[in-house]
Amino acid sequence: MPCGEKVAHYTSVPEEPVPEDMATGTTIRWLISDKDGASNFYMRMFRMEPRAHIKAHFHPWEHEIYVLEGSGRIRIGSSTYDVSEGTVVYIPPNVKHEYWSGGKGLRFLCIIPARPTAEKTERPLEC
Repeated sequence: MPCGEKVAHYTSVPEEPVPEDMATGTTIRWLISDKDGASNFYMRMFRMEPRAHIKAHFHPWEHEIYVLEGSGRIRIGSSTYDVSEGTVVYIPPNVKHEYWSGGKGLRFLCIIPARPTAEKTERPLEC
């Protein structure tokens, strides 16, 4: 595009399976990434089939999530939250988190920074 912008329908972005060692029944679309010229934030769309799971993990960057459709649960640290269409979620860096979709699946946007927002830790923060 003339100014380096990207304008596209999300279905034009390839949907890729999340590796089985990280999740079951889950796909990802990298809607905006460094391949599009983004240097500060990346936008991803996750689609979880009914009763799918993204395994517990942590890393030194935050997440901003917006649930588009479906329902499920998200564990952040020692707390678990029910989420559904319209729910917004902030997950701080280095906090363990995992996801489960409900009976109709779950689709959400997840924005992450291009670079870590905290020092990497060997163990997740306790909260």
